[in-house]
Amino acid sequence: MTIQFDRRFEQETVSSANPADIWSGWRDKNEVWLFIAPHDDDIVCGAGLTFLAAIRNKIEVFAAVISNGRMGYCTLEQRQTIAQIRRAETQASFAYLGLPKENLYLFDYDDGTLSQNMGRRFATEPADSNAIAGATGLQNTLTWLLRRVKPTRIFIPNRLDLHPDHKAVHHETVISVFHAQGGIWPELGESIEILPYLYEYATYSDFIKLPTIRVRVPDILAEQRLQALALYKSQLQIGLVVEELRKAGGNEYLLEMVFEIFKPEKYETLF
Repeated sequence: MTIQFDRRFEQETVSSANPADIWSGWRDKNEVWLFIAPHDDDIVCGAGLTFLAAIRNKIEVFAAVISNGRMGYCTLEQRQTIAQIRRAETQASFAYLGLPKENLYLFDYDDGTLSQNMGRRFATEPADSNAIAGATGLQNTLTWLLRRVKPTRIFIPNRLDLHPDHKAVHHETVISVFHAQGGIWPELGESIEILPYLYEYATYSDFIKLPTIRVRVPDILAEQRLQALALYKSQLQIGLVVEELRKAGGNEYLLEMVFEIFKPEKYETLF
């Protein structure tokens, strides 16, 4: 079973079955990949083939789902129980993909409210299920997660995706990488020593610019992704997304981001 990676450079495209030839700053046995999603089915939709490719290449993989999916009900009967239904579907789907259960992080932010939970604040409600070290908010959660997992690569939603939850997770992950490598909020764990590479995956919208990486997998893995997606039986509204994935077969696309701190000197030659 051959998994192929393609990387676009300015002058050429490189293809290889060896991930070390394609992925920037390859760290061999020290590779740790973290997939972050606002909703339970986003990873398998947007990066499911990459996820499977990582597992087949024996890379240590983690997944984090930020919201509880409580706005994802498609029948009135499920309105009060959808969060529990989706949690069970999520656990079953990631198990089917081959993820160890201890590598799955499920957080409890209400679906549809992630933009309202941006930033960090001290928890005022004792029952706040998202409180960590006495604080809450996406930057608190994600900084803690990054320091705990210490990923070499992070996969996040496309910054242009239509859903505001996707935009919030993209934004908050990027700033949390900045927090996680610094000394701020020491109660959230030891700072990460190596800045991870960031990749966008697309669910609803095109990338902001052309993707840089293609992952190609055999039909058996493409079908495994579709079967894992089918385990989200309650999510009747994603039919169009599933149909497009079926058309794409074993091809998936990613955009490697450039994480840079502002450097004023790069503009000196303009004036």
